[in-house]
Amino acid sequence: MKSEQTLSNTAVSDSFLDRYFNISARGSTLKREVIAGLTTFLAMVYSVIVVPNMLGTAGFDPAAVFIATCLIAAFGSLLMGLWANLPMAIGCAISLTAFTAFSMVLGQGISIPVTLGAIFLMGIVFTLVSVTGIRQWVLTNLPTGIAHGTGIGIGLFLLLIATNSVKLIVSNDAGLPVKLGDINSLPVIATIVGLAMTIGLERRGTPGGILLVIVGLSIFGLIFDPSVTYQGLFALPDLMSETSLIGQLDIMGALNPVVLPIVLALVMTAIFDATGTIRAVAGQAELLDDKDNIVGGGKALTSDSVSSIFAGVVGGAPAAVYIESAAGTAAGGKTGLTATIVGILFLMMMFLAPLSFLVPAYATAPALMYVGLLMLSNVTKLDFDDKVDAMSGLTCAVFIILSCNIVTGIMLGFVTLVIGRICSGEWRKLRLGVMLITLGLVAFYMGGWAI
Repeated sequence: MKSEQTLSNTAVSDSFLDRYFNISARGSTLKREVIAGLTTFLAMVYSVIVVPNMLGTAGFDPAAVFIATCLIAAFGSLLMGLWANLPMAIGCAISLTAFTAFSMVLGQGISIPVTLGAIFLMGIVFTLVSVTGIRQWVLTNLPTGIAHGTGIGIGLFLLLIATNSVKLIVSNDAGLPVKLGDINSLPVIATIVGLAMTIGLERRGTPGGILLVIVGLSIFGLIFDPSVTYQGLFALPDLMSETSLIGQLDIMGALNPVVLPIVLALVMTAIFDATGTIRAVAGQAELLDDKDNIVGGGKALTSDSVSSIFAGVVGGAPAAVYIESAAGTAAGGKTGLTATIVGILFLMMMFLAPLSFLVPAYATAPALMYVGLLMLSNVTKLDFDDKVDAMSGLTCAVFIILSCNIVTGIMLGFVTLVIGRICSGEWRKLRLGVMLITLGLVAFYMGGWAI
């Protein structure tokens, strides 16, 4: 009798989840969403180490930043999952974390409370841009070629990030900017083998193939890699310690005329960087409607921006949708349940901090490389009968990777499109929105405000 009751409760629970997240309607399953959530979490859990290290260099308390990083990822991902119902996880943006630490605090000497106030104001303005429809207008006026080019460029960017994290590709002191790293090192060998295994398991249709490789390489590291050590299981977070950054923001200080241009630069960067990422991940998850718009795009954009307001309050870096979310969509995630699971796991991570050291970079690098390769398939979506549109998309893609900056690639893509249309005599194909965005981006860069 008890067994029958348990089965009944499970059926009701599954039915509720299915209705709430539209799991069946989007062609997914509960198991697939859970696997996708775990995959995304493991692909981005490195942030709880990287973000505190970066901000710690600038004088932030690393333990306080660790808590803030977990809270931001939990809040943003739960908002994206439960409200927007999209499989996109949110966390502290690594690029904006670096800007916060090395440019704002160390470079310009802005105090930590004022820096947090600036992040809060950035989130407010960013949210206003989102809820008033301006950000959606930008997304609507994103030409098809550049939209697909952004996906290609982010795929290449993922490949570079992943290979650099394990020193497969490293910086070069002379000649070209990058070169091959130590091909005989354990992380490099493990990464290459892991990528090949991921490709094979995905081709075979093995459920959770990406996740299996991540877990398998983590176990391998624990057994054979001296740098991967068990450091405990449980650590109680102290939310109200003397070093806590929660509520320590200085909004009035951030309204200083010297700081306001930085706030606007953060907003401008976030508009195109995060919007391009959301568009690319949605395309990867096949969550675009017949007009090429993101399903639930308005809520996704607002979830993204509101998370930066929360970041300023709890003492972390500006938030954004993680491109690592594409690892989860590649694993089959199509609904907000994927993001919800990520959010829950980051809440748990505050109490299980030592476990984050059990997932080495070479465990997640194969997943990111595989997703990057998948995203290169956007090349087939370019319309080469419209050469100007297609080439502007490729220009966007190439310069995202060459500049290591999504906004730079998008800006050069727009410039190429506009000048190309004019020179080809196809200026009538240019929409007013495209012209305005191009002028805005050029002014942003020429004015020296670009991050």
